[in-house]
Amino acid sequence: MKHQQHSIYLDQGTYQLHIKALVPHHASATPVLMLHGAIENGRIFYSQSGKGLGCFLADQGFSVYCADFAGRGLSRPHVSSGFDQNQHQLICQDIPALIADIYQRHQQKVSLVCHSWGGVVALAALARQPELLAKVRSIVCFGSKRRISIRSWRKSLQVDLVWNKLCPLLAAKHGYLPAKQWKLGADDEPAQFLRDTIHWINHPHFIDPTDAFDYSAAAKQLQWPPAWFFAAVNDRVLGHATDVKLLMHESGLQHARYRLLGKMQGDGLDYDHISMLTAAQARSGHFQDLADWLKIPE
Repeated sequence: MKHQQHSIYLDQGTYQLHIKALVPHHASATPVLMLHGAIENGRIFYSQSGKGLGCFLADQGFSVYCADFAGRGLSRPHVSSGFDQNQHQLICQDIPALIADIYQRHQQKVSLVCHSWGGVVALAALARQPELLAKVRSIVCFGSKRRISIRSWRKSLQVDLVWNKLCPLLAAKHGYLPAKQWKLGADDEPAQFLRDTIHWINHPHFIDPTDAFDYSAAAKQLQWPPAWFFAAVNDRVLGHATDVKLLMHESGLQHARYRLLGKMQGDGLDYDHISMLTAAQARSGHFQDLADWLKIPE
């Protein structure tokens, strides 16, 4: 590896957010903040052995920061201790604090790289607090969708049955969603956050379930920085290309850069929701293309 790894804790009062810093030996590029999706944590972007998009970018000279959302990963306390958080708090408090912290450390704009639901809450945070855009250089979203509009047997099983019905029952019983124990995901989820995601997945409008803030209307008024959305041909439900484009449109980013990852598109693999960030083939494909794009001067 051409980088070192260490942990940072960002104090948020009654809880702390864990950030894994991937520090290159010779930093030459802009800082990158990575935001994970639901039932996962920052480890989707890195490993101790140097695998993952975060490690790849650090070896390319970027200072990379992989955040764990509140209650997940190495953030304190974990949801299993009784800690709960809603989506509104993440959008209004935690993401702004993370962006401000990385900006302060480097005194330069931050590039956001998001996976799945991380892209939804990141766009919402920027739409709600447009002053944050002065600290953001670019936005990248992998398999990010808010609504799941496609219809298939996979969607009926994974979303309608498991996510919308089974998961709330498990959360009611345990006080949080024990997704890791039930092999539903890489990490557990706060109960209220789960309910908020279910609302948005099934709701036609990009409106906050807590206070009815209209994110779509606000987003369409913004001058967005450069953005790039990735979808994968084998991502059949959790980040289907149709729903990725739907998020782009309702966020006023329908003209942003877009790329579908698959063999017919010239890639080394027909990627899915996870492999687009973990497969070895990505290093010589879209990982390198993304690194080159992130280095383009403003």
